[in-house]
Amino acid sequence: MTVLPSSGVRRARRAPVGGRGRKAVLGLSGRYLTLFLMLVVMLGPIVWQFLTSLKGRGEDVYGGVLPSRPTLDNYVRVAESFPLLHYAGNTLIVAALAVTSNCVFAAMGGYALSRAGWRGRRVVFTVLVATLMFPFESVMISMFLTVRSMGLVDTLVGVWLPGAVSVLNLMIMRAAFLAVPKEVEEAAVLDGADEWRRFTKVFLPAAKGALAVVCLTSFMGAWDDFLWPLIVLTNSDHYTLQLGLKSLAGATTVNDQRLIAAGAMAALIPMMALFFALQRFFFKGVGEGALKT
Repeated sequence: MTVLPSSGVRRARRAPVGGRGRKAVLGLSGRYLTLFLMLVVMLGPIVWQFLTSLKGRGEDVYGGVLPSRPTLDNYVRVAESFPLLHYAGNTLIVAALAVTSNCVFAAMGGYALSRAGWRGRRVVFTVLVATLMFPFESVMISMFLTVRSMGLVDTLVGVWLPGAVSVLNLMIMRAAFLAVPKEVEEAAVLDGADEWRRFTKVFLPAAKGALAVVCLTSFMGAWDDFLWPLIVLTNSDHYTLQLGLKSLAGATTVNDQRLIAAGAMAALIPMMALFFALQRFFFKGVGEGALKT
């Protein structure tokens, strides 16, 4: 029987560990490389637009990435070229209405769908889920006819009304309420809390993360919407920001990619500000919020 030296035994034992370690390092490096490539693909156009908006009038837009002499003159020219603040105000009104209505109606509807004890709950849920399969283009004509019959054409209320509540937001809130432990609700019932008190004091605090998601998606949908305002609005005084940027890009007197980039960045800033304001709520646990109440 051959006996290996102690040093040989140590080398034999360490070899597999080293191989697994190298594989783990390579796997981790591959993950970081994939994340970096995704970051470049997603943020690359935004960074390029921002750098383009900082280029002066004499610089070639496509000649280089970094501006030789960064300037904010393009943002001033955008504000002077068309009523940027007026269009942004119109869009902010529509977005505020959309966020408020979606948070209120999605929370109430999601709570109703998550509670058992009433007939037709599954039928209503199935019908709502089925509506997600229909694209907007298939219903926009009927939506326009409905808005026109209500006399809301060329109004900001007509822009907001079809997006007052989203089925997807209903599903998000329903899933958040279903995740609340039953023991928490039973404890509230034993304490004498009625339905409204349980909804406001137990379930809503438990769904802070879901409400933040609903708030952000509603704001983004209303702020970025272009097709529906284009259909409903005819008076330029009622234009939203996206329609205003389109008129800026299509104007014959303004054919400067620097101004278009500055306008696009001006439209992006509010969404970024809202995201950074609400991002801390995204990863909060539903059960954690309920237990803290």
